Amino acid sequence: MTRPRVPWLTLYGCAIFLSAFLLFLIEPVVAKLILPWFGGSAAVWTTCLVFYQTALLAGYYYANAMVTRLQPRAQAAVHTFLLAAALAFLPAIPGERWKTVADHPAARILLLLICVIGLPYFLLSSTGPLLQAWYARRWTGSQPYRLFALSNAGALLALLAYPALIEPRTPTRAQDVWWSAGFVVFAVLCAFLSWVSVSQPAPLPRSSSRPASRWVWIALAAGGSMLLLATTNQLTENVAAVPLLWIVPLAIYLVTFILAFESARWYRRGIFLRLLAMALGAVGYAIYDIQLSDALIISVPIFCGALFIGCMFCHGELAARKPERAQLTSFYLMIALGGAIGAIFVGLLAPLIFSGIYELPATLLFIAALAAVLHWKHGWSQRLLWSVATVAMAVVLAVLVRSYHLNAILLVRNFYGSLRVIESGGQRMLYHGTVKHGSQFLAPARQHWPTSYYGPPSGIGLALKDCCAGPRRVGVVGLGAGTLAAYGAIGDRFRFYEINPAVIAIAGAQFSFLRDSPATVEVAPGDARLSLDREPSRDFDVLAVDAFSGDAIPFHLLTREAFAVYRRHLATGGVIAFHISNQYVDLAPVVGAVAGAAGFQAVEVQSMRDDDIGLSSATWILATENRAFLAKPALSAATAVVPGALWTDDYNNLLRILRW
Repeated sequence: MTRPRVPWLTLYGCAIFLSAFLLFLIEPVVAKLILPWFGGSAAVWTTCLVFYQTALLAGYYYANAMVTRLQPRAQAAVHTFLLAAALAFLPAIPGERWKTVADHPAARILLLLICVIGLPYFLLSSTGPLLQAWYARRWTGSQPYRLFALSNAGALLALLAYPALIEPRTPTRAQDVWWSAGFVVFAVLCAFLSWVSVSQPAPLPRSSSRPASRWVWIALAAGGSMLLLATTNQLTENVAAVPLLWIVPLAIYLVTFILAFESARWYRRGIFLRLLAMALGAVGYAIYDIQLSDALIISVPIFCGALFIGCMFCHGELAARKPERAQLTSFYLMIALGGAIGAIFVGLLAPLIFSGIYELPATLLFIAALAAVLHWKHGWSQRLLWSVATVAMAVVLAVLVRSYHLNAILLVRNFYGSLRVIESGGQRMLYHGTVKHGSQFLAPARQHWPTSYYGPPSGIGLALKDCCAGPRRVGVVGLGAGTLAAYGAIGDRFRFYEINPAVIAIAGAQFSFLRDSPATVEVAPGDARLSLDREPSRDFDVLAVDAFSGDAIPFHLLTREAFAVYRRHLATGGVIAFHISNQYVDLAPVVGAVAGAAGFQAVEVQSMRDDDIGLSSATWILATENRAFLAKPALSAATAVVPGALWTDDYNNLLRILRW
């Protein structure tokens, strides 16, 4: 039995740590780069996570195959060749050719990731189990599982450093260049260790004990992965698709891996089983009580706390069932397989099989059932506890499905989210998730009234009324139910930009604003910013920016670069109207900053709810260079916007504008 000298242990540790750091650093970098190309949808990150988990599975399979099927020198030769080939992928920056309208965005994103970072990411993902296996073979007295905790520590450091240090200080494309330089260092170090590991090799010992059932490893890993993606969806669908809200759940997920595999002292089964039951109940109630889940200061700690406890259960049980060193790569392969299965279920299958966002309660049901199966033999109290917990989670799921279908005449879900059309109180309403995106009265005499956030007292209503004397040219980013077409008159031209094909179909078939408008109405499919960037100037008298997914904000529409695109399409004296009604974030300082940087004045117009005429409370910001427009009596109650930090395509800070 041999033990490694400290310098060799340090080199192996550095290689594993660096690989994990680079692996998890590239995730938010590339996702942030491509986010604007696919409408700023929360599903962009979920799809990226599907790729990351699947690539991790491929890397672990490669590591297992290398160790079990090739001789040591052949392993070193193959791995060195692939490391050299991966350098051809650098720098890992997606080109402009990927900026195209895609009928299947998820497939397009997966193809992009494979072509841009596929081989480097694959090799980084294989490093942990491969170097641990080489380390255990070279020094038979070693404890390789602790290197798994070191690997997760490197990943965690990357995730924490990105929003705190890297994102605010370094342009996104520069981040990619520095990452590529780090990969070169890693490739050289890893190639060196691959040849060191073949010298005087000691064979891995055969297992003398029977391994735990592999389905248990897969199920536990799948449970943690499902909980990660479902919780991330819950946050990003209703707040914002930004790196901060991607990274916090992923960091929690990694912390549980670190604690579970660093030492057995962190996971105390009796304590965490009780905590898991409490966490399931708390999240189940938060899902059931919409008002509670809408309170950010309450819901975020509940969801994140439940994620920690649930993942600690899954990963703690995994660590407790880890096999001997001879089955190390096989064990990691099963973990990766479970992670990929969980990610594919939440990221790809759920949008196809569910009409609503049901992933989180479905995941809670799965974890409760898994706990019941694993601890069924531990006495009647455990059987009773987890039987009740499983039934309770099934009830939560059933209640959520029933409430989502209540009064619904149409349910549609795709890459961009879940849409439903309901009829209630004499109105037909369009919802994205739980947020209303437009409504129309059913009575013929009132069908032409502009309702919800777009009534005559609203900021957009005032802008359309007083923008100009003659026929108006109006651009609208975000179609919704097409309500703004109700303002159209003969000679006017309204051009709507809408990325979600399901919204276009619903606005045309379920609401009559578009077809009844006397104005000339056009609907341009695809991302508004990309479309406007490619089109010649439209000379809009009013350009309304009203693109929301649920209550989430597509931040690429609120940057300095986006405002420059809007300004190019604005007629002299025109008005840009930003709809910023939101319960989670205060966007007024953001819009004020980008408008002020362009020399525009910005005022905030708030309008009150009026159920008698179908109006919702709304907040709009009107930005213009036309001082005469701002001096009109109708805008006397408008207040000047105090600018905040200037957002760009490379920089935004969600924490400063959160409404806790």
